[in-house]
Amino acid sequence: MHDDRHLVEGRLERAMRQFVRPAQYRDKVPLSLSVWHAPGEPVPVAEALAGTYAPFEPGTAWGRPWSTSWFRLSGQVPEAWAGRHVEVVVDPGFSGDGPGFQAEGLLYDASGVPLKGIHPRNRHLTVAERAAGGEPVHLLLEAAANPAVLRDFEPTFLGDVRTAGDRPLYRFRSADLAVLDENVWHLVLDVEVLTELMHELDPDRARRHEILRALERMLDTLDLHDVPGTAAAARAELAEVLARPAHASAHRVSAAGHAHIDSAWLWPLRETVRKASRTFANVTALARDYPELVFACSQAQQYAWVKEHQPHIWERIKKAVADGNWAPVGSMWVESDANMPGGEALARQLVHGKRFFLEELGVETEEIWLPDSFGYTAAFPQLARLAGAKWFLTQKLSWNQTNKMPHHTFWWEGIDGTRVFTHFPPVDTYNSQFHAAELAHAERNFAEKGAASHSLVPFGWGDGGGGPTREMLEKARRLRSLEGSPRVEIEKPGAFFEAAYAEYGERAPVWSGELYLEMHRATYTTQAKTKQGNRRSEHALREAELWCAAAALRDPSYAYPYEDLDRIWKTVLLHQFHDILPGSSIAWVHREARETYARVLAELDGITARAVGRLGGGGPAVLNASPYPRREVVAYDGQLVRVDVDGLGARPLDADATTPHGPGAHAAATVDDGAIVLANEHLTVTVDRDGLLASVRDLDRGGREVLAPGARGNLLQLHPDHPTQYDAWDLDAHYRHTRTDLTEAESVELVEEGPLRVAVRVVRSFGASRITQEYRLAAGSRRLDVLTDVDWQESEKVLKAAFPLDVHAERSAAEIQFGHVHRATHANTGWDAARYEICAHRWLRVAEDGYGVALLNDSTYGHDVTRTPHERGLGTTVRLTLLRAPHSPDPETDLGTHRFTYALLPGAGTGDAVAEGLALNLPLRVAPAPALAPLVSVDDPAVTIESVKLAEDRSGDVVVRLYESRGGRASATLTASFPVAGADETDLLERPLRPAATSDRGLTLDLRPFQILTLRLRPA
Repeated sequence: MHDDRHLVEGRLERAMRQFVRPAQYRDKVPLSLSVWHAPGEPVPVAEALAGTYAPFEPGTAWGRPWSTSWFRLSGQVPEAWAGRHVEVVVDPGFSGDGPGFQAEGLLYDASGVPLKGIHPRNRHLTVAERAAGGEPVHLLLEAAANPAVLRDFEPTFLGDVRTAGDRPLYRFRSADLAVLDENVWHLVLDVEVLTELMHELDPDRARRHEILRALERMLDTLDLHDVPGTAAAARAELAEVLARPAHASAHRVSAAGHAHIDSAWLWPLRETVRKASRTFANVTALARDYPELVFACSQAQQYAWVKEHQPHIWERIKKAVADGNWAPVGSMWVESDANMPGGEALARQLVHGKRFFLEELGVETEEIWLPDSFGYTAAFPQLARLAGAKWFLTQKLSWNQTNKMPHHTFWWEGIDGTRVFTHFPPVDTYNSQFHAAELAHAERNFAEKGAASHSLVPFGWGDGGGGPTREMLEKARRLRSLEGSPRVEIEKPGAFFEAAYAEYGERAPVWSGELYLEMHRATYTTQAKTKQGNRRSEHALREAELWCAAAALRDPSYAYPYEDLDRIWKTVLLHQFHDILPGSSIAWVHREARETYARVLAELDGITARAVGRLGGGGPAVLNASPYPRREVVAYDGQLVRVDVDGLGARPLDADATTPHGPGAHAAATVDDGAIVLANEHLTVTVDRDGLLASVRDLDRGGREVLAPGARGNLLQLHPDHPTQYDAWDLDAHYRHTRTDLTEAESVELVEEGPLRVAVRVVRSFGASRITQEYRLAAGSRRLDVLTDVDWQESEKVLKAAFPLDVHAERSAAEIQFGHVHRATHANTGWDAARYEICAHRWLRVAEDGYGVALLNDSTYGHDVTRTPHERGLGTTVRLTLLRAPHSPDPETDLGTHRFTYALLPGAGTGDAVAEGLALNLPLRVAPAPALAPLVSVDDPAVTIESVKLAEDRSGDVVVRLYESRGGRASATLTASFPVAGADETDLLERPLRPAATSDRGLTLDLRPFQILTLRLRPA
């Protein structure tokens, strides 16, 4: 027989498009419509029920950007439809932009009870599976006119309600009562499953031809002018090929319903509240019809929103959890960025997420679920296990531009040696539709073939697309065991992980270190003020908890602000979502984030001031929220003051603090042939006529020159920045091909001459921008601070600050959560070369044997490190990435004024970098207070105290979290300035694990490299 498959396929495509699919809803009657346009922000349904409605006709334009219109839908099921499956089908004007990125709606009954979401691929609401005829239909549709913001990543002002304009976005197409012909609907699904499978099979495989001939027989049986009347007979022609079971060796797929809903992205936070409500309404409705459904849902924040705003849906969720249709997953408050949140913040993501699921739903979640975050810190395995999680899931690594991850099921090993069993679904999507191409790709792509046979597939429309659909569930039923396709079983992710571990866990390979995403590298920099707000809020929370705990221990009448701190933490955690903190959301999101951080910082300052005021009074004192002792110069009462204070303690200001004290303490400045020389007992710094660092000499190391020969430090460099695809997300390697060195200075001026501090101010203009930098060197300090003010008005540029160092470094060390990671400075392999932009927290250090230099910062994360030849050998250039100016999705990203500080720390060991990084980010506080011994202290500087607070159960216990911060073993004793009756080691949720080891001196600590330890102390 000649090969006529193309003729058959062409015949099938026309029949489906022109005759079969339209026959699913052949009988329709329109519903009558009326509308009330809400005047501003979204309103509760009770307010909408009281609105004044006007008649509305299909075909009418509606919906200025970001507005909400409420439609009343009224009608009656025709008597002639008795016994038939009747649905409401709504199209408010869906475009081709895909689910979740356009108009969406939520249907309510006439009394205001939410029923089901309306989305482009989920437009129906069942009125009756078998209608009696004559049923009245009265519904209310809350329709959101969300604009499609991301249009080929071109600039648009639709991303903020203040700039989006008033032109209506949509034209309401239809709202009908319709009869769903179930035979036709099932025929469509049969054909789709078989056609999709056929196209994935080898052209010479007999199974492909069997399916083709069955489809041909189906077409011969089907009367295209009477599809409803012949659909059942047509389906019978496909029954045999649909009944063929999968081979015993077929790949096994555990499928979990899913709806990845970005907590903000191309819509503001307030819209995510409604996106979650619509999707969750859909899922709970779907579970009634498909009892096998399991919906895996993360992000405790979204549950909390639905609980607050949609109590009916919340009750349905609780029932679905109890019935086994719903699986809370993820263990986190939101699916946060996994690079930039600080250590304590990442711990609190797990604490607040786990605690919500436990307290509200009675579920102890066991996995970290982060399919879409932009790379994953090597601190995660330990944090996961300390929170009681056993599994880790990611999908985003399939986006790698250069290197393909070699594993899909593996052990991920963190910096401390902890391992967590990890799965990276080979289907390469977290929005599967059960298309045969997806399942075939999962089987072909699976890296562990021959050793394992099992992978996970999350299915459903995300981002407000409505989640799983009934069509997906029907396809899953057909694919449960179908020859030529992987076997499909819908089940909880936990069941998959248990089975995968049982099959392969003992033999699975190990990936050690960070899971670096070879894409989206600009997310370490974009939206600088959002990142700065996060960094400062994290440290302000650290300080507030410390002094509130101290106040509670000193003054029994002081009320520790549990509720306020809990609320503020959740606000900060929300803004660490992986499209907020990384800077990849619309202008509206970041405008609100800036306003939110300002409120958070003001409130925390008030909380801290009130706590300090309850410490017992006294004259002016300096309070140190860092765990390390500090000798610094601070401004107080209009003058500079030299202070000396222990970690986590307070000390009154000395009477002679306005003069240098300590051996050789001084700071002086001289002018030498146009250059300005700043000096103290540790450093001599030369600022040349261009305002650049011509020399930095380390006097503690015999005057060693820190800068590479012939190079100048703090060289600002401007690059064109035109990523090929994702504007706010990406910093493509080609940006390095062109640069402008900003060497010309408007002025270089000595502005402070000692004796406690010396400073030089440098002003530069470039393009439409202006930058003012002040080099500051204080008496007794080994740190050169660079205070920076920028009026940034560039377009599609990236600004970096370069420090060419005379250090032969094979690798860099960058601070991450609870430790640091090493990365190669060379590009020997594709893996090394792909890390041309890297993330660091408060410091990045490069070193050769016996000498290191650290670069510190107070609010930036992006860096690059390269090996740089010079006349006397090989040096290392470290650059901070300061600002960008992409146009999409926010066309005015980062324009405006910025203020931040970075610092050069010559001669830095790892411990110096840790202590000085904390000092830069935790400014000393001067306030009336008594002398305070450290609340808690450890006698080994390698052990860093991360947080001190009162226990969440309000027992009055003190919780201390600490870690080994240098990468070695540590033995230390922890002591407290308050009497301790007993102590336990706990998990992150403050649940006791074992009694803490004690001696007559205090708590005995033995820590492995980078180990995190949480202690719970019971005051006597």
